[in-house]
Amino acid sequence: MTTKQGLLSSSQRIENKAKHYLSQSNMHNIGKTEFFAALGMALLHCMFSLFVILSSIWLCLALWFQEPLGGLMTRILIGIWIAFALSIVGIYATQAFFSRHTDILLYMLGLLCGLYWYFGLEAKPDRDWNPEVAQVLSYEQQGDLVTLHNVRNFNWHADGSYDERWESRQFDLKQITGVNIITSYWMGPRIAHTLVSFDFANTPPLTFSIEIRKEKNEEFSTLGGFFRKYELSLVAADEKDLIYTRSNSRGEQVYFFPINMSKAESRALFEQYLHKANELKQQPKWYNTLTSNCTTLVFDMVQAISKQHLPTDYRLLASGYLPNYLYDLNAISHDLSMKQWYEKAHINPRVSELNHLSSTQYSALIRKNLPQRKIENPQ
Repeated sequence: MTTKQGLLSSSQRIENKAKHYLSQSNMHNIGKTEFFAALGMALLHCMFSLFVILSSIWLCLALWFQEPLGGLMTRILIGIWIAFALSIVGIYATQAFFSRHTDILLYMLGLLCGLYWYFGLEAKPDRDWNPEVAQVLSYEQQGDLVTLHNVRNFNWHADGSYDERWESRQFDLKQITGVNIITSYWMGPRIAHTLVSFDFANTPPLTFSIEIRKEKNEEFSTLGGFFRKYELSLVAADEKDLIYTRSNSRGEQVYFFPINMSKAESRALFEQYLHKANELKQQPKWYNTLTSNCTTLVFDMVQAISKQHLPTDYRLLASGYLPNYLYDLNAISHDLSMKQWYEKAHINPRVSELNHLSSTQYSALIRKNLPQRKIENPQ
């Protein structure tokens, strides 16, 4: 072999190696592209499957609580929807009902119909209401004088029964002397029902409570409260009515906290309740366990009258800790520690064994030995 032939042979070998390397490199690049494309499709499929699962859970729960077709037919519809949703995500039913794309299109169409139906549900004023919330609060105002109609003043018995009594009462807003927050614990330490009580110099206290407006024989469901199960109700009542029924009839643990609030803010808060009563009379609204309940609506009203922005806090949802939140804002006096406040504010030891108290006696007992509130800007 000549030197020239040797050089040509070496050159060919180098060229062949270069071609082989480039070929391997191209195959490697193609493999990476296919891998990322497959990964993207897998992630897209997972996200869509998660969307189908979550949206189906929501729609089935909405159907369950609303029963738009009656009990039996609604349950049949829920069963069909579950089977259809499972076929789309490939669980238990790997074959599509029609074709993959047709099934997805039908699912989205059905979900849109469900959303249209659900958000078209209107709160109504004329159901067969439970007697406790049968009447709607209304008012007339002339300057400082406010006349409230349908103030509840039931006579509650220890067994939970009651004698119905609805009244009209007049209040002079210049005579407001204080505001109190009452928390009633009915489901452990984290969840409490929130009430607001107003003190007056010349008339008995008045308590407001934002509640569900139950129909006859209807029970409260926390989960149902997420799905437009209940209308919203604002009850204004004698203090003994709203608080006694919780401390004595239902056996809930009730705490009474005087709030540091100026007279101007106290009056403004009372007027916020009047506006809310007028809103609900003109247009019934839905209760929502999370966003429109006994604590969040009170927070919204206080925020509306406050000169400062109030911080949002988990304790507005975990309403059992609302007194701690108010203590941190200096709305509850720091003359006592929070532990001491819970001991003194607990009204059950003072009233739970007393079943024949007048309204005046009851109001005096639940305030017994509590520190005096601090009132800012008393004019």
